[in-house]
Amino acid sequence: FIHVSTDEVFGSLGAAGAFAETTPYAPNSPYSSSKAGSDHLARAWHHTYGLPVIVTNCSNNYGPYQFPEKLIPLVALKCLAGEAIPVYGKGENVRDWLFVEDHVDALLCVLRTGEPGETYNIGGESEVTNLEAVKTVCSIVDEIKPAHTPRAQLIEYVADRPGHDFRYAMDISKIRRELDWRPQVTFASGIRTTVEWYLQNQSWWQAILDGS
Repeated sequence: FIHVSTDEVFGSLGAAGAFAETTPYAPNSPYSSSKAGSDHLARAWHHTYGLPVIVTNCSNNYGPYQFPEKLIPLVALKCLAGEAIPVYGKGENVRDWLFVEDHVDALLCVLRTGEPGETYNIGGESEVTNLEAVKTVCSIVDEIKPAHTPRAQLIEYVADRPGHDFRYAMDISKIRRELDWRPQVTFASGIRTTVEWYLQNQSWWQAILDGS
């Protein structure tokens, strides 16, 4: 049983360091607290009843077919519509971005060769600030569908959300060492693939936005 969890269970990092599998849990939001609880429940089933459980904690996913409310597709669609692009605070929060196909590959690797009872961190080794991510999406849309003014001018800074952790980063040395897995897609490559997919598949995301 592969229990897919998040880096958010570890709390927030400062400017340096990374979360390891042994980092104490310190969730700061109701969402991450519920994920932390599910991690503990999964481990308990392994310890108490011998269920072959493996827990994975991953960083921010992105890629095709992601729900339009998430940051990267949201920015792409706002760019197309010429609407304001909201950025929390000053956009300085840092996330490690993991391309969805790399994540799937890691989960299959864990399923095939991982050790029951173990935990594995999965990350993309691609840390960027939210503002950098937003501006990158804007520039790609500008390149593919030019407008009269750069889409980055649509950025509007809004009040930070409650409990917004400053930085997440994953130490993936364990899965690299023990299972010989590492991410293959750079953020520069993955973000372009993702934005291009949204620009080419309006019927998919429009149906979601229309509620159909």
